[in-house]
Amino acid sequence: MNWWEALILGLIQGLTEFLPVSSSGHLEIGQALFGTAGEENLLFAVTVHAATVLSTITILWAEIWALLKGCFTKTWNPEKEYVAKIALSMLPILVVGVFFKDQVESFFGSGLLIVGCCLVVTSLLLAFAYFAKPRTREKISYRDAFIIGLSQACAVLPGLSRSGTTIATGLLLGNKKESIAQFSFLMVLVPILGDAFLELLGILQGDVQLGIPVLSLVVGFIAAYISGCLACKWMIQIVKRGKLIYFAAYCLIAGALAIFLA
Repeated sequence: MNWWEALILGLIQGLTEFLPVSSSGHLEIGQALFGTAGEENLLFAVTVHAATVLSTITILWAEIWALLKGCFTKTWNPEKEYVAKIALSMLPILVVGVFFKDQVESFFGSGLLIVGCCLVVTSLLLAFAYFAKPRTREKISYRDAFIIGLSQACAVLPGLSRSGTTIATGLLLGNKKESIAQFSFLMVLVPILGDAFLELLGILQGDVQLGIPVLSLVVGFIAAYISGCLACKWMIQIVKRGKLIYFAAYCLIAGALAIFLA
């Protein structure tokens, strides 16, 4: 993978990470079109996902800082409760990462058929969440946090949008659009940073070979970070306006195209 391919794929990752269209699925499609080697896919994906985590921290820094300050008080407060719900939502993805990591990694670089099918599933989820009208709750409950976490664990498959799946699940459970969008972006920070740290540790120990130029990784990281900052702001506004049906149509078209290419 050369630097200009990394630039394009980094931009794709940053723009699609927060939009409910599956960044991993689009990376798989882009890498298939560029013909990059399968063993490069996972390392590059982890790198650009870490970049979009950094963009999340940048855009939502005020909210993150308020949560951190609230955690260092002696009394139980709304900030501690919110962090506890985020921690609960991360349990399913932790189980997947610990016990099914090899199986999940095998899906990356395995072809476009599974990507296309998962994009179609994403389309159906978004459409269902758009047309369903559940009673709205004031805040996310512990039960809802865990169910949303289960949906995030399912979204490890390339083509099944993480943000789309978690936001659609939250909306179907009756949570407010603004609340579920922020919760969806914050709940993924620790899992992706942890995965990126393990990959970096493997590289330093020599267990993981780069297989891709460092320049390409750096260019992809920067491109994903800058475009991710823009997309994060945009997505929060889109969820507030409830225009997810347009992304459902896009995912259906993209999924059909991927299946055709497969």
